[in-house]
Amino acid sequence: MSNQNKPVYLKLRDMIAAAIIDGRYAEGEMLPSVRALAAEQGANPLTVAKAYQQFQNDGLVEVQRGVGMYVVRGAADRLRASERRVFLEQEWPEVRARMDRLGVAPADLLSDA
Repeated sequence: MSNQNKPVYLKLRDMIAAAIIDGRYAEGEMLPSVRALAAEQGANPLTVAKAYQQFQNDGLVEVQRGVGMYVVRGAADRLRASERRVFLEQEWPEVRARMDRLGVAPADLLSDA
């Protein structure tokens, strides 16, 4: 599914997942509040809450009532493995097929051309 066709909450989920993997939201660190992230991204707070709920359902964040939502230990590694699996199983075959259609060899990607 191209990023253009993805629902906003999944785009937000991907953005947050990348931030966790990259360490911008470190393990043990509090995520921005729903309202703060919604304002920053120009999104509806309910949409942000839906994205956060997925992380909570997947056990990647934990909620401390009245305080906030924290990234759990091991979340970055689990997300990296999951994202890698999705890339290899779903995205890479599409990229590879497009490369074949366009006559792009893997070596072309490594050259400075």
